[in-house]
Amino acid sequence: MWARVPAPSDRTMLRLGVASLAANMVIVVTGGAVRLTGSGLGCPRWPRCSDGSFVPHGELGYHGFVEFSNRMLTFVLAVVVIATWVAAMRLTPARRSVRVLATVMALGVPAQALLGGVTVLTDLNPWIVAGHLLVSLAIVGVCVVFLRRLQEGDEPPRPAMRSGLVWLARITFGAAWLVLYAGTVVTGSGPHAGDTDAPRTGLDPRAMSQVHADLVFLLVGLTVGCLLALRSADVPERAVRAAGWLLAVELAQGCVGFVQYFTGLPVVLVGFHLLGASAVSACATWLLLGTRTRGARRPSGGTPGTAKPGSPRPHEVSDRVT
Repeated sequence: MWARVPAPSDRTMLRLGVASLAANMVIVVTGGAVRLTGSGLGCPRWPRCSDGSFVPHGELGYHGFVEFSNRMLTFVLAVVVIATWVAAMRLTPARRSVRVLATVMALGVPAQALLGGVTVLTDLNPWIVAGHLLVSLAIVGVCVVFLRRLQEGDEPPRPAMRSGLVWLARITFGAAWLVLYAGTVVTGSGPHAGDTDAPRTGLDPRAMSQVHADLVFLLVGLTVGCLLALRSADVPERAVRAAGWLLAVELAQGCVGFVQYFTGLPVVLVGFHLLGASAVSACATWLLLGTRTRGARRPSGGTPGTAKPGSPRPHEVSDRVT
């Protein structure tokens, strides 16, 4: 069966990787839309939509349509990641790390579908809903790792900068995930429960918002320090750009976060905030990957030391930025 699938080119693999990243970011936003419209229990059963049907019927109304539409979008995501997985399996020469990452991305779809089912069966327990979002954000990070692995060699990873800078990037990455987690707690304590009868965490939304804001200030400070330190050191340009993009996303997220807080959490702004959370996960991962190198990437389908006419040289491929 595999022999009938042509080996993908480097360009095809990159396009599939970008498509997987984009699809996972979109599903974060559409999943948030389900909650923001109060449609979290629009389909009150799982895997069926209702006791007698897999699709919504008239009695479920608008909320049933919204929830069911998000479930259907999961199949679109599945098509994209399965295509990426098949291409990774056929990549020539075979690359184990690329295959493993593609498999993780593919398994993330049914895992998230099952976790989504648990959220419905537990009537949108806020802690499970938070875990559902965090797993999606983690898969976004895996997609970024996948893209980077396509563009670098297969040597053992080694630091691309001084250990102090590596640790600064690692701490910044950890702070980014603290901010993302705190954001889910804020949402789980606030008004957007996904359904009028869904439970809340019981925590004070104002206090949780303050904790979240404090962590954001910490993250922005670390990112500024990381950007300045990287710019003053002899490091790969991709690491500097990653820090710059992460800072830009954080500032945009901060603006949206403050506006939505003082305007009563309008659903449109909260939706943009979710998209920004995906971008934070992607950029923080990109920054972390910039601290190490795996050598030059040999173009697929070639032989060691050779390249196809018109293809980039190995060092040019390895220095590209995801």
